[in-house]
Amino acid sequence: MKALKEFPRIETERLILSELRECDVPMVTEYLQDKIFSDLTSNIPYPYTEKHAEFWLNMSKEAFDNHTGFTFAIRNKEEQIIGAIGLHDRSDDKAELGYWMGKPFWNKGYVTEAATALINFGFRELEVNKIYATYFLHNPASGRIMEKAGMEKEALLRQHLKKDGEYFDIMMYSVLKNNR
Repeated sequence: MKALKEFPRIETERLILSELRECDVPMVTEYLQDKIFSDLTSNIPYPYTEKHAEFWLNMSKEAFDNHTGFTFAIRNKEEQIIGAIGLHDRSDDKAELGYWMGKPFWNKGYVTEAATALINFGFRELEVNKIYATYFLHNPASGRIMEKAGMEKEALLRQHLKKDGEYFDIMMYSVLKNNR
């Protein structure tokens, strides 16, 4: 993944994608209180505490400093955080896309808008060849976001993730640079 000196700021029609800030911790903690976030993702714990949010913020800064990933706050035009989206280096010019959106902002197309912008950023600025994302089968809305962002179904990964002692199948979607 190509290194950038400064954390980028990306503006879309309705959103601003920018670096996470310390002042985002309380809102992130509040958004991720709902158990549904833990149920629908592989890495959001329940209950979610401020310590989790601080750890995630520090991990995101380290990833940028080590040139292994970008975690963006998804903000409205008033600069309020409403979710997050990231691209993380998985070697061989591949990056993994991941995201979450605060529940009050679901079903408004924000994640699709942010994902489309981040995929373009990944190909244009980071010079990756492939961007992929996965989702639990019990979260088909995430698959629809991937499709709307231009990704195609690639594979069903059987019992690929273990969470809380249970194995889960996940679906993988991807998009290639030369298919855009």
